[in-house]
Amino acid sequence: MDGCIFCKMVEGEIPTTKVYEDEAVLAFLDIGPLSDGHTLVVPKRHCTTVHECDPEVLAELAARLGRIAEAVVTAMEADGYNVLSNNGAAAGQVVDHLHFHVIPRKVGDRVFTQWPAYKYRQQQAQDIAARIRSRLT
Repeated sequence: MDGCIFCKMVEGEIPTTKVYEDEAVLAFLDIGPLSDGHTLVVPKRHCTTVHECDPEVLAELAARLGRIAEAVVTAMEADGYNVLSNNGAAAGQVVDHLHFHVIPRKVGDRVFTQWPAYKYRQQQAQDIAARIRSRLT
């Protein structure tokens, strides 16, 4: 896609610090890491968000994500890791090309120190679940 920075990286027009590449996926170090080894995993075929992506592209990416995550975590001697994808500007997506972050974590690293969880009000969870189910048909 014209103007997409990740598509330009896939095409080799913009340099990356590659950690993995094959016919379907490119993985490279994030230029603004949250921890050492913070890696981005992108499909080579352009799509913007998970729900807009062709299931075949998602399958290709998912088939490689675990192997890449294991390599990152092992290389960084991490205690754990986060895998996440920001979808849409409200979720923090900055580049409009689907990508997954693999963020190696150490105990006490203070990355993601808050998780703003809450409890549903009575009947709220059932109502929300019903709304979601109605859109899956």
